[in-house]
Amino acid sequence: MLKRLRTNKGEGYIDVVIMVLVAMILIGMGVKVYPVFVIKNDLNIFANELARVAEIEGNIGPKTASKANDLEANLGIEPRIQWSTTGNMQLNEAFSVELTLPVDIGFFEFGSFPIRLRAKATGRSEVYRK
Repeated sequence: MLKRLRTNKGEGYIDVVIMVLVAMILIGMGVKVYPVFVIKNDLNIFANELARVAEIEGNIGPKTASKANDLEANLGIEPRIQWSTTGNMQLNEAFSVELTLPVDIGFFEFGSFPIRLRAKATGRSEVYRK
């Protein structure tokens, strides 16, 4: 049995080195990809907040633009905002807002992988106009 242990010439060391290398690459990928999920969540919050302001105000104009500026400052993202309608809306009139934001999920020095995140929120006006 001792003879068998002595004849092992380090065959397991290469396997361990490869496993550690693969584990480090996976951890590095996780660190680069996780912030994308955080940004996507912030984008969804941004869209829902804008839609809620438009529902309460009954129009898409200065109040929604002011809220968009506040959210950009607080969340630290500047998405492109596209509304389905503008101006005053009558009670129960439907609208939607779509936000897009390009994000780069490049993996260190190996390359750039730009993706476009989208968030959409819909709502209905809560203001009756005579």
